[in-house]
Amino acid sequence: MSEFSEWFHNILEEAEIIDTRYPVKGMHVWLPQGFKIRKHTLEILKTILDKDHEEVMFPLLIPEDELAKEAIHVKGFEEEVYWVTHGGLTELNKKLALRPTSETAMYPMFSLWVRNHSDLPMRYYQVVNTFRYETKHTRPLIRVREITTFKEAHTVHSSAEETEEQVKEALRIYRQFFDSLGIPYTVSKRPEWDKFPGALYTMAFDTLLPDGKTLQIGTVHNLGQTFAKTFDITYETAEGNHEYVYQTCYGLSDRVIASLIGIHGDDSGLCLPPDVAPYHVVIVPIIFKKGGEVVIDFCKKLQEKLESELNLRVYFDDRDIRAGKKYYEWEMRGIPLRLEVGPRDIENHKIVTFRRESKEKEIIDYDDTTISKTVNNLLDNISTKMREKAWKSLEDHVHHVETLEEASTTISEDGGIVTFDWCGDQECGKEIEEKVNVDILGVQADDENGICINCGKKSKHITLIAKTY
Repeated sequence: MSEFSEWFHNILEEAEIIDTRYPVKGMHVWLPQGFKIRKHTLEILKTILDKDHEEVMFPLLIPEDELAKEAIHVKGFEEEVYWVTHGGLTELNKKLALRPTSETAMYPMFSLWVRNHSDLPMRYYQVVNTFRYETKHTRPLIRVREITTFKEAHTVHSSAEETEEQVKEALRIYRQFFDSLGIPYTVSKRPEWDKFPGALYTMAFDTLLPDGKTLQIGTVHNLGQTFAKTFDITYETAEGNHEYVYQTCYGLSDRVIASLIGIHGDDSGLCLPPDVAPYHVVIVPIIFKKGGEVVIDFCKKLQEKLESELNLRVYFDDRDIRAGKKYYEWEMRGIPLRLEVGPRDIENHKIVTFRRESKEKEIIDYDDTTISKTVNNLLDNISTKMREKAWKSLEDHVHHVETLEEASTTISEDGGIVTFDWCGDQECGKEIEEKVNVDILGVQADDENGICINCGKKSKHITLIAKTY
C-alpha cells in the first residue's frame, strides 16, 4: 500500500465515508456510504450485547459537581472537557460538561435504581457521541474531538468475583465482535500509569495498521467499588445489610471503522467484510445493442432472488455508464462480490464473479436452484480469507526481543509489536518507554522465567510495546 496516512485520508474522501470539511476541527460528517458501514457494524455489536445487556440513552450534559465527585476520574479528563457556560444569553449557575465518557452521568442514576440484591446484576449499554478537547494532532476516525460512535457498557454486581467474571465476558464479547469483522488484535493489561482513571485495572485490545503503528480499539475496565463509594451505589443483601456494589465498564469507538478500513484496504481502495459492506453483492449488466432487455430482466430477477432467499443487500447497477467505470467504482468502494451478466452468459447459463479480496474473476455455472447457495458460500469464503489474511499479517509483525537495542532496531526498521520480558516495576517500565521511544501496550502474560530487558532483574511478565496512535 502507498504511504498509509495519505492513502487513509484519500480513501475516506474517494469512497465517501466521511466529509472532514465541517468547520470545527476534529469533527466530521458521516456520508451515506460510510454511515451504512457504521450501521451494519453496530448491528453486529448490538446483536451480541442484546443477549444479556439492556440498551439505554443518557443525556449529553453532566453537571460540574457530578463530574467533580470522582477526583481521580475527572483528573484524567480535566484538560479535555468541553464546558457549556450559558443558556442563551444567561450565564448558568452551574457549568455543564459535554460528556467525555458517561460514568459521572450514569452512576448518580444507578444509585437511585439499585435497591437490593434481587436488582443485580445490571448490564446497560448505550451508543452515543462523546466530546474531548483533543490537543494532539487530530486524525479522522482515529483521534477526534467528537467521537460519534461511542459504545459504552456499564455493569453493576454484588461481588468482586462476579465483576471478574463480567470482565472475562466482556473480553469474550469483544473477541467475538472483532473476529466477525476480521480485525486481528492483541489483548493486554494496561500498565498502572495508563489504566482508565478510577479503575482497578484496564484490559485493552490493540490492532496493527499498515504503517506499523498500533491502534487501541477496545477497553474493558474493572472499576471495583471506586465509583460506588463516590456515588453511594449500595444494595441491601439477603441478610438485610447494606453493601457497596462492584462495577465494570467497557467501550469501543469510531476506531473500529478506522481499523476495518486500514487493515483490509489496499491500493485499489476499500476491501470490506461482507457483513458490514453497504452491499454484499453488486450486479453489473453487460449490455450491447441487442439483448439489453433480456439482460436487465435477468439481473432484476437475480437481485430479487438473492435478497429474498439470503436476505442480502444487493445493488443492481443499471446506470447508463461504461461497465469499466462501474468496476472501478465498486472495487474502490470495497464491495465484496461483483456479478457480471451479459447476453452470452445468459445463453450459456454462466455468470462472471469478481471477488474484491482476491481480485479473482471466475466464470461459474448458473443454476436457478443453486445460485443462492453458491453466492452464500462465496461470501462466507471471502469473510474467512479476509480474516485469515489479516491475522497472518499481524502475527508476521510480532517479534520477541532480548535487549533494548534489539527492541529499538526492530521498532524503527520494521514497526509492528515487540514482546519482551519485564520486571513489572513502574519506573523501569517508564524508562523502557523513554529509551526505545515507544509505549508499553500492556502485559500479555505472566512469566517469571526470564530477565527484565531493562534492569536485569527477574521478570514477571511478557509485555508488549509498539509505536501507537
